[in-house]
Order: sequence, then structure tokens, then C-alpha cells
Amino acid sequence: MTGPQHDGEPAEHHRYAHYLQALDAVPEAEEADLVATVLRDQDLAMAQAAVVHHLDRRAARLLADAAFPAWAHTMDAVVGGRNYLTRRLREWTLLRSIAMDEPWAAEELTAASDWFQRTATTAQIITSPDALGLLAERGRTRRVRNAASRRMHRLDQPPN
Repeated sequence: MTGPQHDGEPAEHHRYAHYLQALDAVPEAEEADLVATVLRDQDLAMAQAAVVHHLDRRAARLLADAAFPAWAHTMDAVVGGRNYLTRRLREWTLLRSIAMDEPWAAEELTAASDWFQRTATTAQIITSPDALGLLAERGRTRRVRNAASRRMHRLDQPPN
């Protein structure tokens, strides 16, 4: 579904860009309300794309912050019932658990999405030999397995 054209682009493109700008600048106290507002947009796919972009940026910034669990819980309540967004939040929480050397389950790691496994191996967030070894052995794609193997090898190398 596309709306009226503005400057040669569909209205959804303008709303998406507007949402990204607003989400990037939103004060923390107003974030949940703005995410809920975006998710009420008539174009659900566009709205979820804007929100997942926001979740990715915000989670990456908060990953090592003690505020992450409360933020993730709040966002989960706002996006609840939207499987894609809920899964992304759950995977950011798993990524944080591994990065912070907190408990995690091998089944969660091997069942995680391609996005998660690529992010875990290429963003250099995870340094856990156990997690990297598991991804090197049982990652979903050859790309993930190779990246995890390379990361493990680099971690084994003494600094120059």
C-alpha cells in the first residue's frame, strides 16, 4: 500500500525518515510513547522497520550500561505481540548476556537468527571463547562459522 507521492517519493518514505529522526532525538522519558505511536502507523511493515532500526541503535549504545535490562523490559512491553520486534529485543538481551559474561544457554545461541549470529561474530561484541567456539562449530551459515573461527584465532594471538 502506498500513499500519496511527495517530491516523487511515496508518503511512507517521508514518514519513515521522520520517524527515524524523531526516534533518534527522543528524550528517554518519552521513548516508549513515541515507539508506541510509530507502531500505530497504518503501514505496519514500515513502522516495524523504523522501530527495529531504533532498537538496534539504542541497544548497541546501552549494551554495557546497567540501564539496559530496564530499557529492554520497557521496550518489550511496548512492542509485545509483534514477534519480529520481540525476538530482536530477546536477541539483544542474549548478546548482552554473553558480552557481560552472564549466564546464557547454548540452545539460545544456536537457535538465534542469522542477524544475531552475524552481529555476534562481526561486531566484536562477543569475546567469550565458549560462544565463539559454539558459533565456529554450529553457526547457521558458513559465513558465521568462518567469522567465529577467525575471531577465536585472533583472541588466541598475543598482542604485538
